[in-house]
Amino acid sequence: MRSAALISLALACAATHVAHAAVTVQDDAGNSVTLARPAQRVVSTAPHITELLFAAGGGERVVGAMSFSDYPEAAKRIPVIGSDATIDMERLLALRPDLLVVWQTGNTERQLAQLKSLGIPIFYSEPKKLEEVATSLTRLGQLLGTDAVAQAAARDYRQKISKLSAAYAQRPPVTVFYQIWEKPLFTLNGEHIASDAMRVCGGRNVFAGLKVTAPSVSTEAVLQENPEAIIGGERHDSQSGINIWKPYKGLQAVQRNNLFMLDGELLVRATPRIADGIAVLCDKLETARKRRP
Repeated sequence: MRSAALISLALACAATHVAHAAVTVQDDAGNSVTLARPAQRVVSTAPHITELLFAAGGGERVVGAMSFSDYPEAAKRIPVIGSDATIDMERLLALRPDLLVVWQTGNTERQLAQLKSLGIPIFYSEPKKLEEVATSLTRLGQLLGTDAVAQAAARDYRQKISKLSAAYAQRPPVTVFYQIWEKPLFTLNGEHIASDAMRVCGGRNVFAGLKVTAPSVSTEAVLQENPEAIIGGERHDSQSGINIWKPYKGLQAVQRNNLFMLDGELLVRATPRIADGIAVLCDKLETARKRRP
């Protein structure tokens, strides 16, 4: 009996040790991030990161977030520690985080330097491809100790993307101008995850080759590319947004009435919800195909 009790105790100790074993993952900057135990108090510095943390099963552990962290609904109740312009370092430290999940290119160099100086483990988040949303979920799940939830979320997301790709990726290509703002004109290049989303739908980003991730382009450049469809990623009134193109009667997208609006957050935020945005985008591009002469 005594021997059995000792074995049970040893197994219990081993289980506890495993549960609190150090975990190491690689972030999107290629750095190894090691935690001695699963993160309990996490600060997110971007809305897409907040969504990823919730989707990975760690929503209750997010103690601070950046402005515009508005999904899911519970994210709106998280204390705000700053914006893309500034971070309240005193407030952040008062939250006693044991992990910072940081947007590598969305946060300023000054902010990143400040965060790095705190000595708190940092995971850099920068999903640029659709598959990287899934791997972000699983890696964050490892850091949070919520692997089962994260793996399930990644699996569900991959299934949605696979189904959409099977239905649309081989359809006749549609040239697309994706407009994120109209004054001045801003778009996204081929490195942004939105371009990967277009490819799932058989779309081709006409400005994919530009070097800047979110470049400003001229009206003349858009007219020269003459896209078959224009997608507006922001909500605008009837006098602005994609309607600025209506006077250009020679533009292919105008001639065929292929000026489409959709919720930009669903395509520019690298989260599982991008699958929903892709479904809408694919439907719009299929409409454009049907309007061909």
